[in-house]
Amino acid sequence: MKRYEEILKDFMALRDEKYRVFNERVANIPDGTSLGIRIPALRKYAKNLINETGFDFETLFTFPEDIFEMRMLKCLCVGYAKVPYEEKVSLINACVPRIQSWAECDVFVSTLKDLKKHCMDYRQNILGFAESAEEFTQRYALVILLTCYMKKEYLPTVFYVLGLVNTELYYVHMGAAWLLAEVLVKFYEEGVTYVKEGSLAVKTKNKGIQKALESRRLTVEQKKYLKSMKNG
Repeated sequence: MKRYEEILKDFMALRDEKYRVFNERVANIPDGTSLGIRIPALRKYAKNLINETGFDFETLFTFPEDIFEMRMLKCLCVGYAKVPYEEKVSLINACVPRIQSWAECDVFVSTLKDLKKHCMDYRQNILGFAESAEEFTQRYALVILLTCYMKKEYLPTVFYVLGLVNTELYYVHMGAAWLLAEVLVKFYEEGVTYVKEGSLAVKTKNKGIQKALESRRLTVEQKKYLKSMKNG
């Protein structure tokens, strides 16, 4: 297993100063807390790292997490690891509390599509994350639903989680709106019923409707009706 110093040396060779400035602004992370490594390069590095002789997560998780790329590396390694479901869940549980930005959250979730094979088993984990007080832990729950649970049979879980999360937290609010928008586009009737009857905050419902209106998958009449449902 590579030492932290070796990984950091590799990272320094991949850094891009212009991208660092851009990414810190977009991801809303403190200035100087990243190196500016592009996500495709990080993905490639993670895939190579987990295939190296002697790699182990116990060592990886001990490495300092003061830079964005190291937190992202841990998440990506977990995402790409080919391990049994129970072990994968344990590793995910170790990663989620480390997330400190929407970018880490969303890129991590994008590597977890194999959870689609275990939707019923994983449902309880999602509820636990949604009940957390942590902003990005709640967002994780929402983005997992968006990525892996966009089927009609899971709508009760989606609506239940939307009612659990604290949308006073900005990135939870945005994640919930994104999720609601996707429901409105894919399951219009059910989504409209939820907008009418669900407990989601008005500002988040409005944001979700706004995002849905940007979709080309809704008809003119559907968009007209959604506009009429916006409040304020």
